[in-house]
Amino acid sequence: MKKTLIASAIAAATFSGSVFAQAEMSASELAAKMDSMPSVYGNIQYVLKHTNVDGGGSEVEHADNGSTLGVKHDHEIAPGITGFFKLELEGINADDKSSSDGIDALDEAYVGVKGDSFGQIWVGSDDSVYESAIVKIGNFHEVGSDIFGNYSTGEGDLVQYMSPSFGGLTVSAAVQVNGDSDTKGGADKSYPYQLVATYAVDALEVSFGMDSNDGGAAADNNENSYGLTATYSAGDFSVIGEYQTRKDVNDIVGVMGVYTMGANQFALSYQMLDDDASGDKKDTIILQALHNVSDHMYVYFEGYLSGSDAANEYTLEGASGDEQSIASVGAVYYF
Repeated sequence: MKKTLIASAIAAATFSGSVFAQAEMSASELAAKMDSMPSVYGNIQYVLKHTNVDGGGSEVEHADNGSTLGVKHDHEIAPGITGFFKLELEGINADDKSSSDGIDALDEAYVGVKGDSFGQIWVGSDDSVYESAIVKIGNFHEVGSDIFGNYSTGEGDLVQYMSPSFGGLTVSAAVQVNGDSDTKGGADKSYPYQLVATYAVDALEVSFGMDSNDGGAAADNNENSYGLTATYSAGDFSVIGEYQTRKDVNDIVGVMGVYTMGANQFALSYQMLDDDASGDKKDTIILQALHNVSDHMYVYFEGYLSGSDAANEYTLEGASGDEQSIASVGAVYYF
């Protein structure tokens, strides 16, 4: 018997014993018990990508584009106070059975508490408050090739806080606790931190954030990153402007427009990076067309056209060039 059938039989027996055996439960009691169970969610993501380097080579790749499987739960600790957790796993390699060792990586894992009066605090591995508030263009796209960021504090060992809204203003903070033997902190312990303020009024939202970049050897330097993002939404159309700067590293400017039309979404983005050390500039134009097939499935096309002042910026098949183009089509099923 296949392992999947054995697992299904065990799950059925367990579920039968824990729920259906309690036949004397009322309908409301059974519904409450079901509501208290964790939620299981996940997705399968495939992409077919063609990459070409002008003066270099080209390649075609069929890949898993970030499939995940997760479980989450929340419950009331006291009136107005909720405890919650989330565990999300990745590394599935759903495109090729022969290269997959199963789920072998962690994407997110955290536990926290939240309340209307004090906001929320959570601990573990998650997108940082700086990334969530400032890096809008990079997080929006499916493939994400040649989209830039200049902060170095990662997603692990984080203690994060987000305040409730004070007349449209929220403040957030994060600190990463790297011990003496933590590779993120280099040879010494470190405590890189982030601060973010977001103000939302009517159709406009503006976020300003900073990252201390005190992560040790992994960082280019420990100069602060500063970022400013503004989003304006008007019905089916929204526009996002993004600016990031880090002394002696680079400056980044980006803009994106998104238009939704029924089940379809169209986006056009531009991002430019100015390198402080070399003085070279590189930029990327991205076009996305996405169609929602149903409530649980969508397909998309993304095209990337990148250029650089450096003649050897992009390398493929042993040759380099200053221009790179990527055409990708993909599909996502999620539940």
